[in-house]
Amino acid sequence: MKQQQGTHAVEHTYRCDVCNRTFRKLDTLKVHQCVHTGELPYSCDVCNKTFSYTSNFKIRQRVHTVERPHHCEVCNKTFSIRSSLKVHQRVHTWERPYQCEVCNKTFSKT
Repeated sequence: MKQQQGTHAVEHTYRCDVCNRTFRKLDTLKVHQCVHTGELPYSCDVCNKTFSYTSNFKIRQRVHTVERPHHCEVCNKTFSIRSSLKVHQRVHTWERPYQCEVCNKTFSKT
Protein backbone atom coordinates (compact mmCIF):
# COMPACT_ATOMS: atom_id res chain seq x y z
CA MET A 1 0.00 0.00 0.00
CA LYS A 2 2.89 2.32 0.70
CA GLN A 3 4.01 2.25 -2.93
CA GLN A 4 0.57 3.28 -4.21
CA GLN A 5 0.39 6.16 -1.74
CA GLY A 6 3.78 7.32 -2.97
CA THR A 7 2.53 7.31 -6.55
CA HIS A 8 -0.42 9.52 -5.67
CA ALA A 9 1.74 11.82 -3.57
CA VAL A 10 4.14 12.64 -6.44
CA GLU A 11 3.61 16.10 -7.86
CA HIS A 12 2.49 16.27 -11.49
CA THR A 13 4.54 19.15 -12.83
CA TYR A 14 3.92 18.86 -16.58
CA ARG A 15 0.58 20.17 -17.88
CA CYS A 16 -1.03 19.70 -21.29
CA ASP A 17 -1.84 23.10 -22.82
CA VAL A 18 -4.90 21.68 -24.58
CA CYS A 19 -6.78 19.74 -21.87
CA ASN A 20 -4.91 20.70 -18.68
CA ARG A 21 -4.21 17.07 -17.77
CA THR A 22 -1.03 16.80 -15.69
CA PHE A 23 1.87 14.34 -15.84
CA ARG A 24 4.87 13.49 -13.68
CA LYS A 25 7.24 13.03 -16.64
CA LEU A 26 7.85 15.23 -19.67
CA ASP A 27 8.08 12.17 -21.95
CA THR A 28 4.61 11.05 -20.84
CA LEU A 29 3.21 14.50 -21.64
CA LYS A 30 4.77 14.38 -25.11
CA VAL A 31 3.20 10.99 -25.82
CA HIS A 32 -0.17 12.28 -24.53
CA GLN A 33 -0.05 15.28 -26.86
CA CYS A 34 -0.37 12.88 -29.82
CA VAL A 35 -4.03 12.54 -28.80
CA HIS A 36 -4.56 16.20 -29.67
CA THR A 37 -2.31 16.44 -32.74
CA GLY A 38 -3.36 13.14 -34.31
CA GLU A 39 0.30 12.22 -34.69
CA LEU A 40 0.95 8.46 -34.98
CA PRO A 41 4.73 8.10 -34.64
CA TYR A 42 4.89 4.29 -34.35
CA SER A 43 4.44 2.30 -37.55
CA CYS A 44 4.33 -1.48 -37.99
CA ASP A 45 6.82 -2.63 -40.65
CA VAL A 46 4.66 -5.63 -41.53
CA CYS A 47 1.17 -4.14 -41.98
CA ASN A 48 1.91 -0.37 -41.94
CA LYS A 49 -0.66 0.23 -39.19
CA THR A 50 0.27 3.30 -37.12
CA PHE A 51 -0.05 4.02 -33.39
CA SER A 52 0.29 6.95 -31.04
CA TYR A 53 1.47 4.80 -28.10
CA THR A 54 4.46 2.47 -28.06
CA SER A 55 2.53 0.00 -25.88
CA ASN A 56 -0.16 -0.44 -28.56
CA PHE A 57 2.54 -0.76 -31.20
CA LYS A 58 4.26 -3.56 -29.24
CA ILE A 59 0.96 -5.39 -28.81
CA ARG A 60 0.41 -5.16 -32.57
CA GLN A 61 3.83 -6.63 -33.26
CA ARG A 62 2.85 -9.71 -31.25
CA VAL A 63 0.09 -10.36 -33.80
CA HIS A 64 2.76 -10.88 -36.45
CA THR A 65 5.30 -12.74 -34.29
CA VAL A 66 2.69 -14.88 -32.48
CA GLU A 67 4.47 -14.01 -29.23
CA ARG A 68 2.36 -14.93 -26.18
CA PRO A 69 4.38 -13.90 -23.10
CA HIS A 70 1.54 -14.02 -20.56
CA HIS A 71 0.55 -17.45 -19.28
CA CYS A 72 -2.00 -18.78 -16.82
CA GLU A 73 -0.41 -20.39 -13.76
CA VAL A 74 -3.37 -22.77 -13.45
CA CYS A 75 -3.79 -24.22 -16.95
CA ASN A 76 -0.74 -22.83 -18.83
CA LYS A 77 -2.86 -21.22 -21.53
CA THR A 78 -0.93 -18.31 -23.10
CA PHE A 79 -1.94 -14.80 -24.16
CA SER A 80 -0.36 -11.97 -26.10
CA ILE A 81 -2.02 -9.30 -23.94
CA ARG A 82 -1.97 -9.21 -20.12
CA SER A 83 -5.56 -7.99 -19.92
CA SER A 84 -6.71 -11.10 -21.82
CA LEU A 85 -4.94 -13.26 -19.24
CA LYS A 86 -6.70 -11.40 -16.42
CA VAL A 87 -10.10 -12.00 -18.02
CA HIS A 88 -9.24 -15.67 -18.57
CA GLN A 89 -8.23 -16.16 -14.93
CA ARG A 90 -11.83 -15.51 -13.94
CA VAL A 91 -12.60 -18.95 -15.35
CA HIS A 92 -10.60 -20.39 -12.45
CA THR A 93 -11.69 -17.96 -9.72
CA TRP A 94 -15.35 -17.76 -10.73
CA GLU A 95 -15.13 -13.97 -10.38
CA ARG A 96 -18.04 -12.25 -12.13
CA PRO A 97 -17.55 -8.49 -11.63
CA TYR A 98 -20.11 -7.28 -14.18
CA GLN A 99 -23.82 -7.28 -13.47
CA CYS A 100 -26.86 -6.58 -15.65
CA GLU A 101 -28.87 -3.69 -14.21
CA VAL A 102 -32.11 -5.23 -15.47
CA CYS A 103 -31.96 -8.88 -14.40
CA ASN A 104 -28.97 -8.82 -11.98
CA LYS A 105 -27.25 -11.68 -13.83
CA THR A 106 -23.44 -11.51 -13.41
CA PHE A 107 -20.71 -11.95 -16.03
CA SER A 108 -16.96 -12.45 -16.07
CA LYS A 109 -16.40 -10.01 -18.96
CA THR A 110 -18.16 -7.09 -20.60
